[in-house]
Amino acid sequence: MFTCRLPWWTSSAACKLWQPPRFLPGVWEKCQLPSCKGINTTVGQGQQVDAQEKQVLEDLEMPLAKRDMETLFQEQPETGNQYLEDALLRSYLKTHLPPKVLEEVNQDLERFGNRLLTKIKPLGWECELNPPVFRQYDAWGQRVDQIVTCSAWRRMKEIAAEEGLIAEAYERRYSSWSRLHQAVKLYLFSSFSGGFSCPLAMTDGAAKVIESLGFPVSLKSAFDHLTSRDPKKFWTSGQWMTERRGGSDVANGTETVARKQPDGTYRLYGFKWFTSAADSDVTLTLARVADAEGKWPQGSSGLSLFFLKVRDEEGKLNSIQVQRLKDKLGTRQMATAELWLDGAKAELISAEGRGVASISNMLNITRIHNVICAVASMRRMISLSREYARRRVAFGKCLKDHPLHMQTIARMEVQTRGAFLLFMEIVRLLGLVETNMASEQDQLLLRLLIPVAKLYTGKQASAVVVEAMESFGGQGYMEDTGLPVIVRDTLVLSIWEGTTNILSLDVLRSLTKSQGQVMAVFLSAVQKKLELASSTMKLEPAVKQMRDAISSLVQFTRAAGSKGAATMELAARDFSYTLARTYAGALLIEHAARPDASSTDISAARRWCNQELCPVATELENSSYEAEEALMDHALVYEGSPTGRSRL
Repeated sequence: MFTCRLPWWTSSAACKLWQPPRFLPGVWEKCQLPSCKGINTTVGQGQQVDAQEKQVLEDLEMPLAKRDMETLFQEQPETGNQYLEDALLRSYLKTHLPPKVLEEVNQDLERFGNRLLTKIKPLGWECELNPPVFRQYDAWGQRVDQIVTCSAWRRMKEIAAEEGLIAEAYERRYSSWSRLHQAVKLYLFSSFSGGFSCPLAMTDGAAKVIESLGFPVSLKSAFDHLTSRDPKKFWTSGQWMTERRGGSDVANGTETVARKQPDGTYRLYGFKWFTSAADSDVTLTLARVADAEGKWPQGSSGLSLFFLKVRDEEGKLNSIQVQRLKDKLGTRQMATAELWLDGAKAELISAEGRGVASISNMLNITRIHNVICAVASMRRMISLSREYARRRVAFGKCLKDHPLHMQTIARMEVQTRGAFLLFMEIVRLLGLVETNMASEQDQLLLRLLIPVAKLYTGKQASAVVVEAMESFGGQGYMEDTGLPVIVRDTLVLSIWEGTTNILSLDVLRSLTKSQGQVMAVFLSAVQKKLELASSTMKLEPAVKQMRDAISSLVQFTRAAGSKGAATMELAARDFSYTLARTYAGALLIEHAARPDASSTDISAARRWCNQELCPVATELENSSYEAEEALMDHALVYEGSPTGRSRL
């Protein structure tokens, strides 16, 4: 049964794992076998010695399962209510939420934390053990194109509705804090969701698009389903953008064509190469509208946004053929498919040619969800790692008593804290925007921080979870521990919703579009946060390092401005990293400057600021962005490669 295959850190009383026996401490180190004890090799006792030696050999050959005197080599880490054990999260909420809101949110999150531990976590593991299956034909040869998901996956959808994981953000019962409340629940849910965080991201994004369009009458029902708390009414949404040419270049890669019908609807024809959560109820997708002569415009200006239901009222696919499910490295719990649209009925919901602009709201939301998942995976791995360090004995003492081991986990903790505060800042700003409480500066800052946080936390998460896996030694590499699942599912976060380089260029676009105004807002916001720490002596070194970094950043922007667009493009990645590190540093300092800040808050801020805060200035000094270096980049990469060809 499934309950006997839970990860070894599961505390469910319903699951009693068989534990392979272990040798008593010190047995192997001293090379002494219990059955050898008392062997006497004096003359005259040869027969007794032979018998004892024979018994020793039999013991050595005996299967481990039969050695009742031995237990498991290592103890499993046990984690409790993730909300109650997350000190940074709780201190943040206490600092920022109004008292009445804090009281209610605190009760809800504690209750949810218990439900995650006792009910949701086992379901998440069942989703991992029972990935979706594609059934193309029935027993009689009829094509059915059925994606079969497990009962746990379907139960996750019900739980998402019951907990209001989408609804919470749109009901706005806590005004601007509703978005933050929702984001925290998603953060706690992510690592136990069995991959269901992904369809929730796209569902949230679809709801945001409909809201941004002013709730068109034709989409009001869809919005109600997407934000419902009723499991029987709740819908999830897909986001079908990637086509056969793949990648983020939708302007040149989108081939799907929309043909208008006499009743005003459209029929879509094309191939969607990568559709996550292919079992969703509805989806948003891009297509090119064909004119009366059957021609359609190219480029981003030719793309329009469409809404469609995946199945009709009878449950049949909407002129959609499932070609196959994708064989992915991770997120195997979720069905990702290649779909052929052969006249799928759809509704045009944007102005013609305004598809990219209209779907941008969805992309912002899904990128924020990507940040949530990244921070959640870091927190989960560190929670397990620190608990394991309390139990695992090596070289005569617990891992927690080895200073080098603690230093390694502490460094991961600092990275996670910076990422967490960056994530919370974004959802705080989003809440202000959604309730019309944001200033123009808040809106500009949010536009900049979304791609910055997405690209940086995606890279952070990959590094942290791999480092954390190593902290378990060989156990971290064992599939039945569940740790490799977290690692695999995390690695996609630097790819989905825009790779690091793509988002770095998006950061530059936000600067250009605002004519540099967003940079002034960014610098001002950082300076204000640093001023809060002016009277905290223990933060003086960190504040100085931050101000030095900001000064270097300003000098870079002036120098790069005189060099042209090519320099900025080459510097885009380092520039984005600089923005992420400096803003996260300011947030850590702000948090550590609170009157009730702990010594660990102060230490985290200081340690964060000890890293290279402004890598873009350093690389500019190293001439890394010169044209000659760009040519050398190409030469280094392709030295020895056949001219004009590349191969894997």
